[in-house]
Amino acid sequence: MTFYSVVLLLHNWTRWLVLIFGLIAIFRAFGGWQGRKPYTGADNGMAAAFVGSMHLQLLLGVLLYFFLSPVGLSMMKAMGGAAMKDPQARFWGVEHITAMILAWAAAQIGRSKSKKISDAVLKHKTAFIWFTIALVLVLIMIPWGIWNPARPLIRP
Repeated sequence: MTFYSVVLLLHNWTRWLVLIFGLIAIFRAFGGWQGRKPYTGADNGMAAAFVGSMHLQLLLGVLLYFFLSPVGLSMMKAMGGAAMKDPQARFWGVEHITAMILAWAAAQIGRSKSKKISDAVLKHKTAFIWFTIALVLVLIMIPWGIWNPARPLIRP
């Protein structure tokens, strides 16, 4: 197994951590906000798990895009008009990486902003809004094959 295939495998499996931790963090934040509950250590831990998994996913994606993936490397070479006219090249070369960086930023902003807030309900609300933005971007840009190139949902 090559280093490239190991990183690709990790990137594929880490997306499931992002989705699971993101959903749990969003449900906890929504429940805390609507139920006017205190912000607990479990809330903080799940927010940290979500953002941490986003960090890991971004690191793996950047490694693939800029250093390892033949797809990413070819996109950088062909980043002119021809690449932008090809939907698959445009998806991998521009749309996927841009949206995922924005998703990572939204998750990080939500975590940073909510940590600074002392009111528990506002802390939950802030986390909910930013984490939802992040997860929606992730869900839209995962290559499910619905409106972008399909990839295996689970790599062996």
